[in-house]
Amino acid sequence: MLQVVRAKLHGIHVTGNDLNYHGSITLDPDHCTQAGIRPLEFVDIFNKNNGARWYTYVIYGAPGSQCCVLNGPSARNCQEGDSLVICASTYIQEDALYNLRPKVLTFNARNDVEEVLHYEVHETPKYPFDFRMVIESQTQSTAPKTNNVDRLITDLRQHGVNDHTIADIIAKYFKSAA
Repeated sequence: MLQVVRAKLHGIHVTGNDLNYHGSITLDPDHCTQAGIRPLEFVDIFNKNNGARWYTYVIYGAPGSQCCVLNGPSARNCQEGDSLVICASTYIQEDALYNLRPKVLTFNARNDVEEVLHYEVHETPKYPFDFRMVIESQTQSTAPKTNNVDRLITDLRQHGVNDHTIADIIAKYFKSAA
């Protein structure tokens, strides 16, 4: 059995902390429903700002609130405005990877969904398990038309390159374009 990601909120921003609450993470049910994350489900959380990693369970907040509130001990791992990655997982047999399509939502600083995509595993002549990301949609109102430099920045961030390194790349190779 493999433990694999089955749903992900990538780059959602913390909107509040409540150290004295019982525990959990409070999320907008609209975001959770779109990604496939259920109430009371355990999720892994990664803070992109400080590297903290932990898990807790999901509770739903007010629909449409775009909330991401860390409760109880989880509140110690972040500050308002921190960017998080929240992953729900499942266990599957290896050959089930070909049928899995984990839904991923990406967010802007206001917690609007910018992009909806999914992951796919497929077989190629070179690799029995190859991987790709497939963009399902970009939100018209929040996803601006991008030029090549903006697309490069987005792609680099999706591949884990930090903003300082991205700035160095842009300064070095795109002086006239930036």
